[in-house]
Amino acid sequence: MTTLNTAAEGRGPQPAVASRFARRARSLGGLPKILARTGALDVRLATTKKEIRCAQKLRYRVFFEEGGARADPAARLIKRDVCPFDRVCDHLIVVDNSLPRLDGAPTVVGVYRLLRQEIANANFGFYSGGEFCIEPMIARHPDKKFMELGRSCVAEGYRGKRTLELLWRGVWAYALHHRVDVMFGCASLPGIEPAAHLDTLRFLRGEGAPDELWSVEALADGFDVAAVAGAETFNARAALRALPPLLKGYWRLGARFSRQAVADPVFATTDVLVVLPIEEIRSRYLAHFAPPGESQTLAA
Repeated sequence: MTTLNTAAEGRGPQPAVASRFARRARSLGGLPKILARTGALDVRLATTKKEIRCAQKLRYRVFFEEGGARADPAARLIKRDVCPFDRVCDHLIVVDNSLPRLDGAPTVVGVYRLLRQEIANANFGFYSGGEFCIEPMIARHPDKKFMELGRSCVAEGYRGKRTLELLWRGVWAYALHHRVDVMFGCASLPGIEPAAHLDTLRFLRGEGAPDELWSVEALADGFDVAAVAGAETFNARAALRALPPLLKGYWRLGARFSRQAVADPVFATTDVLVVLPIEEIRSRYLAHFAPPGESQTLAA
């Protein structure tokens, strides 16, 4: 399962600063409680500590128990993926209302973590800044509002089109409400050997010259497929079929991808930065994901 995450260990917030914005980050801010619904599933913003803990428990199961991420002793004890950035981010969750709830806790089956630029600037920056040099990209677009997507995962048994679409409907509603212009985040491939994903990285890199408006470089030790001998020969169709669902979704939306990949030993992944200017999202997907009558507004 493709996830959006970065290893930014040690880049946590100062507690006093984070606490000032914790309440703000949990506010619905004028959005409805339920952003979209399909059958027994709905997508919403977490507004309570209990809902956020449920999101962290799902992340722990997917990243640490199913995946190859390394949990510290505290995480192993509480069985939650706890990150300092959780204090100031908004948490988008998909809830299965058909399952019984224990102690009032929702059954969370999908999550995204959202960090708006104004919140990042007021605290300690963007999480993906631990792997990629994103500030030059942001500085090239002073009139645009950025939002980082991170820590995305879906529970086993729910990894189909319906859950992913609900998550994206929630993202669209949130981005539209907060007038976000650009979304970005790290998309992950399994393992810490970028060369094992040579065809995938070659496919995402594309055929043309780098787009200087949206280009982002790795901070250090980035793997560039262009530097690998023989990397120009690959099967594009096979590479597309092999893309994990979330990465494939970004590609179909028209996202840009960093030309370097970074090995993340903490999460045991190979990360690329995804940049998605909303005004350039392909219209057929806007019409599908955006709330009725609002796809043109989102693309404006």
